[in-house]
Amino acid sequence: MKEVALGIDIGGTFTKYGVVDRQGNCLVENSVSTDFTDDVNEYLNNLNAEIRKSLETITEPIEVKGIGIGAPNGNYYNGTIEYAPNLKWKGVVPLAKLVQKIWNVPVALTNDANAAALGEMIYGGAKNMRNFIVITLGTGLGSGIVVNGDVVYGHDGFAGELGHINVKHDGRVCGCGRKGCLETYVSATGIKRTVYKFLADSMDESELRGVSYNELSAEMITHYAKRGDKIAIQSFEYTGMILGQKLADTIANFSPEAIFLFGGLAKAGDFILQPTKRHMEENLMPIYRGKVKLVLSGLGEINAAVLGASALIWKELEK
Repeated sequence: MKEVALGIDIGGTFTKYGVVDRQGNCLVENSVSTDFTDDVNEYLNNLNAEIRKSLETITEPIEVKGIGIGAPNGNYYNGTIEYAPNLKWKGVVPLAKLVQKIWNVPVALTNDANAAALGEMIYGGAKNMRNFIVITLGTGLGSGIVVNGDVVYGHDGFAGELGHINVKHDGRVCGCGRKGCLETYVSATGIKRTVYKFLADSMDESELRGVSYNELSAEMITHYAKRGDKIAIQSFEYTGMILGQKLADTIANFSPEAIFLFGGLAKAGDFILQPTKRHMEENLMPIYRGKVKLVLSGLGEINAAVLGASALIWKELEK
């Protein structure tokens, strides 16, 4: 009988799930709506029903060994989601306990970036690495930090929030309520804000001038950068400068072997990678220069979210 884990990645709009074996093969994958209700029990009942349907499509005998969950503001120690700004369930939600009641198998929960780091370590480019960092560049900026083979959680479960280190005093307003956080400059949302600032401050011709803010996406900015659009290229340069400077600071704290960029904005490839690497190296203390690899994630795009979540439960079962 094949042993499998359920990997669940909870986002503000959709929840992705998959059935993953120990080798990282995803036997089935699907998604359900997250934001159709503010009742977490109603959400879980719907999710449970859809997962059960998916399990019935698997022809070979399987045994579900556990469930790994990646979620915004997920607390690994308590199995809770705490005050997640982009979810309808407010306050502290004991999600791991609620899921365990339904399935009666081990359940582990962490934030989505930590799940991505575990996925990178087990299935991706960080195999055989014991010190590395994963930066997730989506709507916001998340980070999973691995030291000596273990994810860093801190005393309260919320260590490693690089997206909320300060870039500029009294800078851009952040969803966390503060100003100047890194993710307001370096994320899919952050680069959109940068584009519109450059458009306002410049008279340069740009195809981006005909795109509304709500229509604009990181993929579109990459598309126009490939076409040689000056504003798009400047926006990537500015974004990479800020990320590179802050990664140089982070390297001084953790001295990782590698830093992996993951998520929608990372799909821009060299447009984000090259300026980030250049500014990172320029701002590094000399003893660190040339030692830290900056690369794109080794996780496949299709199953990356659920692979990371399922990796969490395999890691727990090893313990």
